Amino acid sequence: MTRRTLFRDFDVVVTMDAAGREIPGGFVLVEGNRVVRVGEDPAGIRADEVVRGDGKVLLPGFVNTHHHLYQSLFRCVPGAANAELFQWLVFLYKRWKGIDEEAARVSAAVASSELLLSGATTTSDHCYLFPRGGGAILDADIEGAQLAGIRFHPCRGSMSLSEKDGGLPPDSVVQTEAEILADCRRVIERYHDPEPLAMLRIALAPCSPFSVTADLMRETVALAEEYDVLLHTHLAETQDEEAYCLERFGRRPVDLMEDLGWLRDDTWFAHLVVLSEADIKKLGAARVGMAHCPSSNMILGSGIAPVAEMLDSGVRIGLAVDGSASNDSSNMIREVRQAMLLQRVRYGANAVSARQALRMATMGGASVLRRESEIGSLEPGKAADLIAFDLTDVAFAGAVADPVAAVVHCAADRVSLSMVNGEWRVRDGQLVSNAIADLVVRHNALSRQLVGP
Repeated sequence: MTRRTLFRDFDVVVTMDAAGREIPGGFVLVEGNRVVRVGEDPAGIRADEVVRGDGKVLLPGFVNTHHHLYQSLFRCVPGAANAELFQWLVFLYKRWKGIDEEAARVSAAVASSELLLSGATTTSDHCYLFPRGGGAILDADIEGAQLAGIRFHPCRGSMSLSEKDGGLPPDSVVQTEAEILADCRRVIERYHDPEPLAMLRIALAPCSPFSVTADLMRETVALAEEYDVLLHTHLAETQDEEAYCLERFGRRPVDLMEDLGWLRDDTWFAHLVVLSEADIKKLGAARVGMAHCPSSNMILGSGIAPVAEMLDSGVRIGLAVDGSASNDSSNMIREVRQAMLLQRVRYGANAVSARQALRMATMGGASVLRRESEIGSLEPGKAADLIAFDLTDVAFAGAVADPVAAVVHCAADRVSLSMVNGEWRVRDGQLVSNAIADLVVRHNALSRQLVGP
């Protein structure tokens, strides 16, 4: 018989449905891996487990739309910590070339667990680094994320332009285009699950306009169409990227993507910082997705993405922590707060509200990954991906007037509970699995080895 879990008596149940319903004292009933009822009065409902939520706010799990999980091995590395993007990449490529299957597996498990603790129940991972001799990096990445238990969208990334070809990466971390396309087929056929509520879906993701050829960008679109999978890449992150595209292609980044057939509603771009009004109109008309990475953009000094201008443009906007080497954290709820604050710095105090930031982290991210009907809100039929924040902590003292806004304004840091696909991942603020704690020791040893002197 299917297990039933009843979440009841929460201070507020934040549904994130189309009406934006918030239910004081509400309940959510889960059967197996789905939400089956949401409402005000749970009287008469029987369940195998009852979870009481006094002092807590219940929300749908967050959706992290862009990450590089392996970068959790390279936090705060001297020589990179104060560099802008191109210099940062050139410095770190020399260290990243040592990554192998073990490093990918361990870092994916640890970084995914950090995401779970901070409210993400779904994450993507832009895995574009395949060092020679490193083994099956993406397969190991998937194993690590599955160990943590997060809903996973790994992106089979690629780099084909090395330094000798006018790109940034060294020869040791790029592949031929034949190798890339063959392995893209392999991982889709082996791992991609198109079924409703799937825990694992593949996307195709050339790294950037300055690390692959135009031919590979076009061929990737054709392959994605053949298998009906999503497309992803970095775009318009910095002024340096714009200058590179103008010099090499005679086109600004968004115009280049238009030429290559990438402005489409099954594509999402990371960053989108350096944009003109015409760019925003093109992106909105194409209904592309955006992974907004506020902390990474700040740390690398890339700028402030014009999210407030884009909210009504047609662009589907989700939030992302980006790689830990350009964020030094994989904390989703902190990213929600940063998204709200950074837009206010640029556009004023009413630019983005706490609820708008939370919507970007939930239904926004679900929309970016084209899973609006499956995740991102608490509604009957959707996945049982739920999180809760405990507002009885001293950090929230006095925040009783609006507990939903308090989750963002008062700088929540960690969830008190997390359920993914009906399975417990966090209880009482702690990971349910003990395996991850043991991996942290090995993770740090690998980090010392890879970073070097």
